[in-house]
Amino acid sequence: MRVLVTGHRGYIGVVLTRLLLEHGHEVHGLDADLYRRCTFGDPSALAWNDQRVPETIKDLRDVEPADLDGFDAVCHLAALSNDPLSDLDPELTWAINHRASVRLAELAAKAGVERFVFSSSCSNYGAAGGAELLDETAELHPVTPYGMSKVLVERDLHALASDDFTPVSLRNATAYGASARHRFDIVLNNLTAWAVTTGKVMLKSDGSPWRPIAHIHDISRAFALALSAPREAVHDQAFNIGSSDENYRISQLAEIVAEVVPGTVVTFAEGASPDARDYRVSCAKAAEVLGFETEWTARKGAEELYAAYRQVDLSLAEFEGPRYQRLAHLRQLMEAGLVDPTMRWV
Repeated sequence: MRVLVTGHRGYIGVVLTRLLLEHGHEVHGLDADLYRRCTFGDPSALAWNDQRVPETIKDLRDVEPADLDGFDAVCHLAALSNDPLSDLDPELTWAINHRASVRLAELAAKAGVERFVFSSSCSNYGAAGGAELLDETAELHPVTPYGMSKVLVERDLHALASDDFTPVSLRNATAYGASARHRFDIVLNNLTAWAVTTGKVMLKSDGSPWRPIAHIHDISRAFALALSAPREAVHDQAFNIGSSDENYRISQLAEIVAEVVPGTVVTFAEGASPDARDYRVSCAKAAEVLGFETEWTARKGAEELYAAYRQVDLSLAEFEGPRYQRLAHLRQLMEAGLVDPTMRWV
């Protein structure tokens, strides 16, 4: 297939792009490239370095009809990518994550793109409480602009579904894993980095909330399956992406990290408090319909992260610095006058 990947230079996008190439697809990328200074580890892991990925460096809000011509499918990942970042300016979250995403889908439908795979999120379930495993029919309780934007895009994609246009929403569990565009602002990556750089697995919450987690390679495999699945199996459907067995309390993840990184102990940051985001999910539908099964576990992921951090000799200054923290990095770009308040390059 000829596939456009938006956000192909992002945390998951760099992994998904290479995977789709390995599957024989013709991949093109579109990305604002806000994280061009954030390459982690070996730059050769970036798929476009070997000249196989034609790309357009463009803000999602500036996409034109011609940018969608000739594609069989779109994998849409481009977004302001987490809860704290979306709180920076909620209006930017609505403009980018919601309105620009829906406009992209509208242009794709008009251009004859047959399949549109949207990177949604299990954060849609928000303050569900974690009492039971939630399937895709569960009521949604987003508690942040980020989660709300994902819910709104899913709603509007439903309205665009037609005989010629198949939207698919992948509600990804909280991502983890080593990436060439790494992030320290997601839970397992963060906890492991604290352990490696300080000897303490630092919890910023009381550790009680439930969270499903999924490795970025598994999430990427789910996208590939959603592209190749029969239309009737995925048309206008949402899927929780992860494993029903990989739901953890944050405190459990901290204990796993402490067991993986020698000589570390679990500690709580001053003022650690409950987190309203608290949910567990069932991923049975993705297993049944897509044939999707995860290859990674939290422990295996912590081991990978530990090895990756040791390989680059990760320091506390690098971990706490702005390069691999999305909100801090964008604030740094704005303070330096490189990016304007609307999150566009100057």
